[in-house]
Amino acid sequence: MDYNTQRKKLRLPEYGRHIQQMVDHIASIEDRDERNRLAKSLIAIMGNLNPQLRAVNDFRHKLWDHLFIMSDFKLDIDSPYPRPDVEKYYEKPRNVPYPSHPVKFKHYGRIIELMIEKAIAMDEGPEKEAFKQLIANQMKKANITWNKESVTDDDIFRDMQTLSNGRLVMAPGSKLIDKREVKPTGGKRPKHHRKR
Repeated sequence: MDYNTQRKKLRLPEYGRHIQQMVDHIASIEDRDERNRLAKSLIAIMGNLNPQLRAVNDFRHKLWDHLFIMSDFKLDIDSPYPRPDVEKYYEKPRNVPYPSHPVKFKHYGRIIELMIEKAIAMDEGPEKEAFKQLIANQMKKANITWNKESVTDDDIFRDMQTLSNGRLVMAPGSKLIDKREVKPTGGKRPKHHRKR
């Protein structure tokens, strides 16, 4: 029996074994004009097999690149686009630096800390007060989402002061969103909405 695991590995499996065999056949043809003619026909077939590529800018360029990749860059044809760089294709991707900044309160996340830094840098005035209110409301939503327990406005104000090293203090009498305004997460419906 002939199993796929025993066959030659496909370079781009999304095109399938038949397209790979056509590419191999084109590469074996001696006549350059015939190779060019068959390559153009194969590009049209590859475009029909993968219509989702049409959403990509310059999708024909991508198809020609795929053709060269499937031939292991050995196909000698006249392409309307420059050949892809072999070294660039095989080079390992660079490591993505992982943020090493410690987060004081994980349930608030790094974005809240960045927002607080931005608020500290702002000039005093109604815009800064409105921004502080938005941050505090977001902190309350995050706290409710993760803790599922009642959290008071004073708890949020205290956390905001801690995160800002005492530089952001909410005005006396400030009120945050009510717990009932925070939508439940996790895909579960509240009990009173469940079907019986």
